[in-house]
Amino acid sequence: MEKSIIIISIVSVVAIIIFLIYYFNPKTIILRRLKKLRFSKIGSLQNHHYSKVEGNALNVNQPLIAPLSQRECVFYQIVIEKKVNSGKNSHWKTIVDEEKIQDFFVEQTGERLLIFPKQNPKNYYAYLVSDKKANSGTFNDPTPEFQSLLNNYGIESTGFFGFNKQLRYRESIIEVGERITVAGYVKWVELEQPVSDYNYSRVATLVAKDKNKILITDATEALKPKHGR
Repeated sequence: MEKSIIIISIVSVVAIIIFLIYYFNPKTIILRRLKKLRFSKIGSLQNHHYSKVEGNALNVNQPLIAPLSQRECVFYQIVIEKKVNSGKNSHWKTIVDEEKIQDFFVEQTGERLLIFPKQNPKNYYAYLVSDKKANSGTFNDPTPEFQSLLNNYGIESTGFFGFNKQLRYRESIIEVGERITVAGYVKWVELEQPVSDYNYSRVATLVAKDKNKILITDATEALKPKHGR
């Protein structure tokens, strides 16, 4: 009887841990928040309303360049990890965790929404899909592109006796022209200077307010179903 209770208790604890990991996963959090909002058209956005919009990401200024894939983007996140061995155990240690974002537009049928993300203090919450990966290991040489990136970050790809280190890289970006979903508080502002290919004197912007941050994601689950676009 006691053995059965112990087994049930262990299973319950494991189930709770799995649920909590899923519930507080960045992707789950942002999709849950976005699901509560209706999609809005940019032209019908109202001041001070927390609104959700889908459209294509466009750069305002010179776009960022993703470190490995060299794609033009307005937002990227990269992580480089090294496998560390300690006796019989091993684990992946993060040696680079970099995120860069710039002001960008979301374009929807000719109308534009301007996003003003800030990193310090951070005024947005984001989930980006990892769509570029690279790795190296003992019998797996890094590609020339990956080696060049490692050099740029001052990371040695080989260790003792010239063997390759076990390294892995993942890159997540919002590419220029990519379809994304954003949400935030709406604030209409007057344009001080004209914007190329935009013929209006005012533009809607998304801002954070109190604890409600701007939401940004390129997850397909957050997009409108194709038949609803």
